[in-house]
Amino acid sequence: MPSTAPFQPPVAPPAALPTNLSRVPYLPGLDGMRALAVVAVMIYHANHTWLPGGYLGVEVFFVISGYLITLLLIGEHERAGHVDLKQFWARRAKRLLPALYVMIALLMVYMAFFFRRAMGQVRGDIISGLLYSANWYQIWVGQGYTAANLFVPLRHLWSLAVEEQFYIVWPLVMLVFLRRGRARLPQIALWLFGAAVAITLFTAVMFQGGDVPAVCSPDDMNGYWMVAGRCISINDTLYLSTFTRAGGLMLGAAFAMIWRPMAIMRGPIRRKAPLLDLLAVFGLVGLGWLIYTMYLSKSGVETGVRFNPWLFRGGLFVVGLLTLLVIAAVTHQRALTGKLLGNPVLNWAGTRSYGLYLYHWPIYQIIRKEAGVDLNVWQFTLAMVLTVALTEVSYRIIETPIRKHGVRRWLDGTAGHRRDPLLHRRVLGLGAVFTLMLGFSVFSFATAENQCVSDVECSLADGDVVVLPPGVTVPTTVAPTGPDGSTPSSVPDTTLAPGQTTAPTTTSTTLPPPPPPPFAVGDSVMAGAVQQLAAGGFAVSAAESRQGAQIAEILEQLAAAGQLGDTVTIHAGTNGSVSDETWQGMMAAVANVPMVVVLTVFVDRGWTADNNTRILALPATYPNVRIADWAALAPTLNLCADGYHIACPGGANQEYANLVFTTMGRPDLVVPVVPG
Repeated sequence: MPSTAPFQPPVAPPAALPTNLSRVPYLPGLDGMRALAVVAVMIYHANHTWLPGGYLGVEVFFVISGYLITLLLIGEHERAGHVDLKQFWARRAKRLLPALYVMIALLMVYMAFFFRRAMGQVRGDIISGLLYSANWYQIWVGQGYTAANLFVPLRHLWSLAVEEQFYIVWPLVMLVFLRRGRARLPQIALWLFGAAVAITLFTAVMFQGGDVPAVCSPDDMNGYWMVAGRCISINDTLYLSTFTRAGGLMLGAAFAMIWRPMAIMRGPIRRKAPLLDLLAVFGLVGLGWLIYTMYLSKSGVETGVRFNPWLFRGGLFVVGLLTLLVIAAVTHQRALTGKLLGNPVLNWAGTRSYGLYLYHWPIYQIIRKEAGVDLNVWQFTLAMVLTVALTEVSYRIIETPIRKHGVRRWLDGTAGHRRDPLLHRRVLGLGAVFTLMLGFSVFSFATAENQCVSDVECSLADGDVVVLPPGVTVPTTVAPTGPDGSTPSSVPDTTLAPGQTTAPTTTSTTLPPPPPPPFAVGDSVMAGAVQQLAAGGFAVSAAESRQGAQIAEILEQLAAAGQLGDTVTIHAGTNGSVSDETWQGMMAAVANVPMVVVLTVFVDRGWTADNNTRILALPATYPNVRIADWAALAPTLNLCADGYHIACPGGANQEYANLVFTTMGRPDLVVPVVPG
């Protein structure tokens, strides 16, 4: 998240204090650092393969923020003898809130008029974004930073939340430090450096290596905590939480206590510019290498996701140290690094880095409709044009006027348009129209139907839902049981004969129930074709993020209840590796089913090839198995934007169902698909 601290103090130093060693001069090189960091983040968010470690730009921002905010607090205390907390927080609010509120308002209007289906899903993100608690909200609901599939236009606000929480708490901490005397700041800097080391060690110890399932289950809690009945991802918590991401902020704060731009020019360090430039080159090369190589996560070898252990076991700390090397050079007035990084192009991007960060991610999401979809070059170019345009308008019309003149004068229009009556009327008219649109949007969001907001929520909501064909009534995944736990085969005959006043004491067996319909069980790919399969007579159980072990459990329950008919269709392996043991359990459950259709897997994951090898080998051992080769058919179809789902408009859901029907020998169920 871009650092938002201004570089110039709000007032000039008084004559009574001529030696203001903590004064913060304008440092264009820091703007250059912010520009490089925000560009890295935007490239990473567009397409992870272009810059696998681009997300590290956020850590660079954290270090810069810790440095600048601490330097400003020290400077104000030296200048005025105290820190005016009210004024400090007011300056932060004027700098941060207007652009954030405008961005969220524009997003709400867009969704209310053009993308209503996701309003119930995004409502919590909006509230947490407005309250600067997005990081804790995402941890609680299971919105991992790398999670795909959902429309999450405000996911990037987690880093703004971390910084704003720092802005609220850190001035209070600094008051305690400064009351001990500024002479003790170097000692306190050592404490803060130790705190950063402690955070790094804690993160390293708590990190969960290996494959972490996309969704936790009682049988596999690797990588999860159970908190108040909710699954909390450990690694996502380490990445998103304020405490575990405070290391960079502490490093920056510690450096501010020993490296003040004005003070270093009073001692021998003023002659060390060449050495600092050399260290800055080392820092920039090191950061560039990490940004190019240190991926955050990738598909697990067998299941779920595998996070980069080097990142959580010291990687973020190394990024912070390398950032300090560059800060040391750009804040030295004689070093060349500051002049090079402070060039006009980087200066422009750096001064607008906050807006670039705010607007780029929602625009990406609007273009691709869901997270986890890589932008192509043309989409990225379009997104950048829109981002730069919105950022510039926001910077000139909203952010700068409010920061300089305040909200009241900005609303009054004393900065310009009231001198032109026609322009003034147009501005008022546009404001009224937008206010009405925003009011409609707020009402729409407030009344939108609740929706699951993460893979965890969706799996809890949809895990055992069965869609039945018309006219069929069978239990879902748990069979009805009698008082002793057995499945009853008859029910009491309570029909009264003419003249009877009591029910007969004997029972009679009811007519045998109709045979169970064909049954299909699968994951989110099958979920895109539930209606098409149900139209062909299937009962369907399909859910997001479902693992092979969960599918095996469903089949075992239905087999034990005698609810599996003559045909069962299975689609397992999209979300993780399915072991030989799991397949053996599934095949044992369907051993008495005459026909079992198993679909191959089509998804760009590390486990896909092994899963398909196991699936294609099933008929050799289990004669009742027929293979529906979805992996061969899917690449020829119009899939969703992520490249493997079929639930989107115009997706391949009917072709999917037709493949199942054809494989089971029922061409009469096939529904022709009209091209286009």
